[in-house]
Amino acid sequence: MKTPNIDFIGRAKRFAMVSASLMLIALIVLGFRGLDLSIDFVGGVSYTMTDVRDDLTSQELREAAEGAGAQDVIAQVQLSGDDAVGAVVRTEAMDVGSDEANAVSDALNEVAQPAEFSFSSVGPTWGQRITRQALQALVVFMIVIVIYISLRLEFKMAVAAVVALAHDLALTIGIYAALGFNVSPATVIALLTILGYSLYDTVVVFDRVKENGATLGDPGRRTYAQLVNSSLNEVLYRSINTSVTSLLPVGALLLIGAQVLGATTLQDLALALFIGMAVGIYSSLFVAGPFLAWWGMKEPEEIRRAAKAAKEEAEADGEPEPEDVAAPVAGSPEARAPITTDYVRGQGKGKKRKKGKR
Repeated sequence: MKTPNIDFIGRAKRFAMVSASLMLIALIVLGFRGLDLSIDFVGGVSYTMTDVRDDLTSQELREAAEGAGAQDVIAQVQLSGDDAVGAVVRTEAMDVGSDEANAVSDALNEVAQPAEFSFSSVGPTWGQRITRQALQALVVFMIVIVIYISLRLEFKMAVAAVVALAHDLALTIGIYAALGFNVSPATVIALLTILGYSLYDTVVVFDRVKENGATLGDPGRRTYAQLVNSSLNEVLYRSINTSVTSLLPVGALLLIGAQVLGATTLQDLALALFIGMAVGIYSSLFVAGPFLAWWGMKEPEEIRRAAKAAKEEAEADGEPEPEDVAAPVAGSPEARAPITTDYVRGQGKGKKRKKGKR
């Protein structure tokens, strides 16, 4: 398959503006609307039923609770063989004994027909301690990643990978805030999981940059930016194919498992995975690579190499450097006349014609 020739680095400013705009919008939406946290974070009401109808499904329970006005409904049915023997339904926080809570309990009673029924307020199961430990684990993960990539590849690549990860997390959280998706512990687990997928794509790109580093300065790869651009094109198909094959089963889990088959407990996990992995495809190609090229071109050696490449390109176009043009003799008409670009080019061409006659 022919290697594509997309100018990723030449369009880096455009990609940076798009990413910065999306992240700004995500932060603004997150600040104004916040996240729709599940009852695992904020608490709620738990309805417990035993000896329920044999053919009862979680879909029926959820529809009954939502029809009575409940929000953030999570319904689970306990099975014995193929028969339902019990069920638990959790909803948003409501005052026990209120008209709203009683309406939900009546609707569930009618659908489930349980022998025993009870409901009570429950506190958040995902507390501050778990949140703090998750954040600590995330910080440790970032530090380990920076150390490993710095030793295995380069420090610049490690920083670029962390920038791409932060970009993925910010956009995924912003999408959740903008669309009002429910955030549950499964969502948090998925957010931590997508870090690995995004990091994998980024490391694939950087490993090819490191491998091609031996050809730095060769024709076609005369600068670090050109080297990174060539590497991005070389791994483009591999990155897309790997990401698509990862998205397909997650999409099937989200659309077929959660929507068609009714396995709603998988929906939060699959949704966060799908969004995060899709964002990761973009960041590995349009964020991590251009950021690495921008930083690499700030090195003094790369500045000199870029200047040399520009000089060679100018010579290849047939335009001599100013220092190669003979200066006019003092007192001559040429010396008194203003020096223009046309004059310099004309002198250069005349000089080349004289050399040719000799």
